[in-house]
Amino acid sequence: MIVAIDGPAASGKSTVAKAVARKLGFRYLDTGAMYRAAAALATARGIDLADEDALIAMVNREAVTFTYADGDPVQTGVMIAGLDVTVTIRTPLVDAAVSRVARVPGVRAAMVEQQRRLAGDGDAVVEGRDIGSVVFPDAALKVYLTASAEERARRRHYELEDAGHAVGSHSVREGLERRDAADSQREASPLTVAEDAQIVDTTGLSIGEVVARIVDLVETAR
Repeated sequence: MIVAIDGPAASGKSTVAKAVARKLGFRYLDTGAMYRAAAALATARGIDLADEDALIAMVNREAVTFTYADGDPVQTGVMIAGLDVTVTIRTPLVDAAVSRVARVPGVRAAMVEQQRRLAGDGDAVVEGRDIGSVVFPDAALKVYLTASAEERARRRHYELEDAGHAVGSHSVREGLERRDAADSQREASPLTVAEDAQIVDTTGLSIGEVVARIVDLVETAR
């Protein structure tokens, strides 16, 4: 069974999807981390983000892999080209680069192939921006998480400060708005709500409340 969880940046996808996966005992797959890993590698190698051919060649050559702790369905690390990018992918530098990498059709085609392979044939919670619409259009359950712009900016600002990155709240809000626009307007697999998705607004809800709602939806869909 595939549970697809989509939504814009800082809507709570990762936190909620991890908790749902642990609650159900399903494998967790963070597709956004895969695009971030590609962006991290491209910047580390000095690849021009406008050079689509170079980006496509890179992602076709360098697959993203995840590491897991025994008994935990949620990944503990993200690897690409032998590099541990677990921390790097959550930096402002990658925040600024990931949309430019993710909008390239050839990059997305390569990543979708990897994502389907990583999810496998078993039970999985897969989160991203095009899971229900493109990667797993036949998923048993599709959930679209959202939240107010103010709430999402607050969450992202807290995440960055907690990780030791000094950024202003206004610049965080502007960055999210740019990311939303880029993800929604890109030609390949734009951020969209699948027709049969269950929309869950997480504004004002605790993580536990959102998780419980999704678990209930899973039980209904089984």
